[in-house]
Amino acid sequence: MHEIYVRDIKKFCDATILGNESILLDNFSIDTRTINKGDVYVGIKGENSNGSDYYLVAINKGAKVCIIDKLVDKVDGVTIVIVKDTLECLQKLAMLKRDLYDIPVIAITGSSGKTSTKDIVGNVVSKKYKTLITKGNLNNHIGVPLTILSLSDHEALVVEMGMNHLGELSVLSKIAKPTISIITNVGTAHIGNLGSRENILKAKLEILDGMIGNTLIINEDNDMLKKVHTMLDNKYNIKSISVYSDSDYKAYNIKSDVFSSLFSVEDNEIKINVGGEVFIYNALVAYTIGRLLNINIDDIKDGIKNFTLSNNRLEKKITKNNITIIDDTYNANYDSMKSSIEILSKVNDKRKVVILGDMLELGDYSIKLHEDIGKLLIDNNIDLVVTVGDYSKSINNIINGIIPNYHFDKESDSYKLLDNILDSNDIVLVKGSHSIKLNNIVDYLMNK
Repeated sequence: MHEIYVRDIKKFCDATILGNESILLDNFSIDTRTINKGDVYVGIKGENSNGSDYYLVAINKGAKVCIIDKLVDKVDGVTIVIVKDTLECLQKLAMLKRDLYDIPVIAITGSSGKTSTKDIVGNVVSKKYKTLITKGNLNNHIGVPLTILSLSDHEALVVEMGMNHLGELSVLSKIAKPTISIITNVGTAHIGNLGSRENILKAKLEILDGMIGNTLIINEDNDMLKKVHTMLDNKYNIKSISVYSDSDYKAYNIKSDVFSSLFSVEDNEIKINVGGEVFIYNALVAYTIGRLLNINIDDIKDGIKNFTLSNNRLEKKITKNNITIIDDTYNANYDSMKSSIEILSKVNDKRKVVILGDMLELGDYSIKLHEDIGKLLIDNNIDLVVTVGDYSKSINNIINGIIPNYHFDKESDSYKLLDNILDSNDIVLVKGSHSIKLNNIVDYLMNK
């Protein structure tokens, strides 16, 4: 039995329960806007609001149980659980749920590529097991527990884990208790919070804190991750992937263009319908997982080949006037922006245009890393550059006089220029941190 009930909350929380303690806890929700009849509502406290204030709205929409930190009115027919800390309760419930399953749990973290790696690994694992995969980007202290609480009759779990500060990944690992952990890379994402790449590595290794297995998959080509072999001694079964270094699973005979890649590993030819070196690494991770879980090689190949990217991640779109757009607007850090620019550079038959927004959370490294992007644009023969934001001005400062370029403070200011300078022979990469809202530019170009 994989079920938990209202009464189970008493095992780890000082809870006051008003109503039926025998109700099954399933279909959790923290958002009254999307809650469905029969859901369990958990009122999470945020920076500017407290979800517990909205439990009556949840009840009106059909919630059968509400877990809150304060009571206004009791409603007949609805079980209400009052606890001191609803987030802690959510996380403890997830830990309890996880303990009911003896299944492969594959946890994925890294400075970039977490979501696409999660998706491609999930596609391969699903070939053999009924697999629960993190939805979208639910990879934080709330999303990971919600994912685990969605377990039902699943035979495997693929869970993405993100972090901004030291200590956060440790919490997630102790909730999920991975049997296999993956660190895709150690780059510069969140370096403004963590201070150095050494601290980023330290934070990523927290994924091991809750492991009940001992297999760790790393990218041997990453300068920080190759240190892990000596840092961890012989405590873990480390499996490595690579394109350039010696490793357990190395790609060779690589052929790649903007929208696909072909390579070999262990005498097996692998095709992935996404371009760029980063996706060769992602495919190698999925291949490694497939081998570790004894998945049939044809199923591994098929899972990789038929993987599709989530929305706004290197998503190919064609406008009404035949402009090719690479929509990579979901988010951005130096490593992912570098990868996307290098993918664009493979184009030979179109004018290569980039529309770039600020990369955020870089702290004291902000100006330098934006300047480094400018140097990358030059090295990769980009034809035209449009930047949006504040820090991205540093990109323009580097490329002025070398690449034609324009800068705007906000994305909507760029529309008139884009109307005048883009034509059907262009391929346009659009990428920036999520809050810069470059997705609005994509929507504008697609709908005009």
